[in-house]
Amino acid sequence: MITEAYQLLLSSVVHVLLYIFQFYLSLPYFCCAYRTVWTRERSEHWWLYIARKTFNPQQWIENFRPYISKAETRMRRPIPVEQKVGAVLWFLGTTSDYRAIAHLFGISRASLCIFVKDVCEAICNHLTPQFVKLPTDREATNIMESFKEKWGYPTCIGAVDGSHIPIVAPQEKRVDYFNRKGWYSINMQALVDDRYMFRDLCIGWPGSTPDAHVLVNSQLYQFWENGVFPHIQTEIDGVMVPPVILGDPAYPLLPWLMKPYPENAGTTEAQKKYNLIHSRNRMVVENAFGRLKGRWRRLLKRIDNKISNVPNVIAACCTLHNICETQGEDFLDQWANEANQPPTNNLVDGDDNPDINNGHDVRNAICRYFASQN
Repeated sequence: MITEAYQLLLSSVVHVLLYIFQFYLSLPYFCCAYRTVWTRERSEHWWLYIARKTFNPQQWIENFRPYISKAETRMRRPIPVEQKVGAVLWFLGTTSDYRAIAHLFGISRASLCIFVKDVCEAICNHLTPQFVKLPTDREATNIMESFKEKWGYPTCIGAVDGSHIPIVAPQEKRVDYFNRKGWYSINMQALVDDRYMFRDLCIGWPGSTPDAHVLVNSQLYQFWENGVFPHIQTEIDGVMVPPVILGDPAYPLLPWLMKPYPENAGTTEAQKKYNLIHSRNRMVVENAFGRLKGRWRRLLKRIDNKISNVPNVIAACCTLHNICETQGEDFLDQWANEANQPPTNNLVDGDDNPDINNGHDVRNAICRYFASQN
């Protein structure tokens, strides 16, 4: 039987999903015993008698990431919603192929493909707006205070970066998806706060698209360019500094987006110190990507879904990541080792980036602030 400890540790992820799917995926009810004659009989023994009855809490978290709860409501589909969600979470949390997962859950591969599409779409439609969103003014102030306390940056509200998610080469425009690393991918841009939570996502650009191009065509860019958090300003060395986000050298230098100074023979000690603190704070986005891919290992393998469905799969994993982080779900050290997230920085400083003079003023003021600290 499922242990009492497991019952106490049930994640809110599946509770919410079950509620959604009662309405979102409802069809006329047919008991499994009354399946039509043409339906191929499949074994549900593993799901019903092994996973449901014998898994201890550690096995649930290792395999399902996060836990799966039993639905108390009467499902009206041949395959219970609980089982669908379990199959999709197993799909997202492992690199197992469709055949193996379908066999474990007693369903067909075709059904699993449909479930992955429907569940991820429902997560994006119903949960992503709740769990992946830009901070309010109060949250922004708290985030800046946290960055300053933890890593020393006084006005940081988050870090932005891109990550390449491997895909099977699409039939159309495949050259656009061939990235500089030598494989096919979709570019995922993310803004991450001090708690490794995704605050904004831009997913879907082909892998060959530069990070700076993704940024200037994203809603995040428009949001900040239109003036964000106008009431939050910090005076540093005579310069009014707004809340800023941190990026790597691939991004443009803007009043609200700070990147490191170019390091060469003329780089001053103060600038090197700034770069060190900048890098220390920007690591939150790298760590978030590592935790995301360690928990949802499907993102480590070439996603072979239809290319138009891949952004929903990625966004669903990011949403589930935020839910897990919010609920304090365990993250095992070996997951991070398995993810083995490589650096994704484009280390070339592009001359065509639209640098703004005020961006230099802001960065120089913060640099002087760091130089004055012991």
